[in-house]
Amino acid sequence: MKVLYIDMDGVLVDFESGIARLSDEQRTEYKGRLDEAPGIFGLMIPKQGAIESFTELSQLFDTYILSTAPWGNETAWTDKLNWVKKYLGKPAYKRLILSHNKHLNAGDFLVDDRDANGVKHFKGEHIWFGKGRFTDWRAVVDYLKTKV
Repeated sequence: MKVLYIDMDGVLVDFESGIARLSDEQRTEYKGRLDEAPGIFGLMIPKQGAIESFTELSQLFDTYILSTAPWGNETAWTDKLNWVKKYLGKPAYKRLILSHNKHLNAGDFLVDDRDANGVKHFKGEHIWFGKGRFTDWRAVVDYLKTKV
């Protein structure tokens, strides 16, 4: 099976939904670094189509979640793990990788909405979620099904 990595924030997870749930005090205190607000990653909901797409793709690929957790947010690591357990369940069991150096992971595809944290040096194919032909999950799944 080919190896597929999928990013969390902005890809599987609606990052803005977490920001919307922060208190006014938290938004003020963490202005310019909202991803460091304790608990923010536990407040986020899935992006439309993300859960169904992950489940479908995990049957076709050796699929992992490859995400970065902010260094300055101690709860992010646990929040991300709990999010995966809550929303992705069994297909994602022990498949969460948190790294600031995504290019160190060997694989065929990486679905990510940015080229930061080593993505631009990833040796496989970067599928840029939200750009060009990959504007939503249906487009990503349809494309990857041609690559099995």
